[in-house]
Amino acid sequence: MKVTIILGTRPEIIKMSPIIRELEKRSIAYFILHTGQHYSYNMDEIFFEQLKLPQPKYNLNVGSGTHAEQTGKMMIGIESILMREVPDIVLVEGDTNSVLAGALAAVKLMIKVGHVEAGLRSFDREMPEEINRLLTDHISHYLFAPTEKAKKNLLNEGINENKIYVTGNTIVDAVYQNLKLAENNDVLERLNLNNDDYLLLTLHRQENVDREWRLRSIVEGLRLVTDEFEIPIIYPIHPRTRKRLNEFNIKVCDDVRLIEPLDYLSFLKLESNAKLILTDSGGVQEEACILKIPCVTIRYTTERPETVDVGANMIAGVEPENILKCVKTMICKDGDWINPFGDGRAGIRIVNILSNLKE
Repeated sequence: MKVTIILGTRPEIIKMSPIIRELEKRSIAYFILHTGQHYSYNMDEIFFEQLKLPQPKYNLNVGSGTHAEQTGKMMIGIESILMREVPDIVLVEGDTNSVLAGALAAVKLMIKVGHVEAGLRSFDREMPEEINRLLTDHISHYLFAPTEKAKKNLLNEGINENKIYVTGNTIVDAVYQNLKLAENNDVLERLNLNNDDYLLLTLHRQENVDREWRLRSIVEGLRLVTDEFEIPIIYPIHPRTRKRLNEFNIKVCDDVRLIEPLDYLSFLKLESNAKLILTDSGGVQEEACILKIPCVTIRYTTERPETVDVGANMIAGVEPENILKCVKTMICKDGDWINPFGDGRAGIRIVNILSNLKE
């Protein structure tokens, strides 16, 4: 069996890392194809180094662009490599343009596709990621659903049950494996922070930061939170958000500390010691839930409803008063919920399934 791992962003590197490690352990032939969707050192390359993963065999260095430009460039590059390498299966993970481009290029070459983290739905088609999820799920041959709820979404869309495997989410494997690597990280000392004396923020989604009114509303919500609790919010600012703040001439309050993007182990250490996490990221919702840190999601929908079901997360929208209200509710939580995303063996299960398929 020869496997191609296609990835392009930091969350994909993290969530694919348990599968890569398991393929290495079993000496199964594979290679990594990186689209270069994330392309700065802190947003990308350092992840391979810190997580002790092999460097990609190919890197397309696609970079930014419109959805069409980015996806088209990726498909051209991926097709050329797949024609040369002729793998048995292509694995993609999540909901980015890299995922859709990889799946489309592979199926048109009659190469089987496995979608890791299949079946997630926000039911909000204004999100580009929702379109990527839907299309990728419906053209993939093997759907590795993290939960029974994700499987139900796929069945409701008419996908054959024989294609669906409930494996748990590889993010649990990654958090458990990489938390050990992060134990000695000194990010708290570098930022002059103590455990439990700060909130952590991530904010990058197109629908939030590209719309001026939404971004202004969120920034006002953050001000209300810092005024209420007199506690700093640490924000490793995403390049897209920094650009929009400057473009719209939006000023954040002094208690929101803007810092440069962090390597994964530093960010994981910050997550695990935060009093509460505010985010519009799906992966961070999952990580907060696994780490037992209360979460408030700055969106109107989530494709991780399991986090809400177990009481680990609240959906705030973007109105300032709602953001404050949800923080007031969640900041008192003691993390006694049950992790709904599995036991940390999803990567092993996925590789087992692939191995059995070839037999």
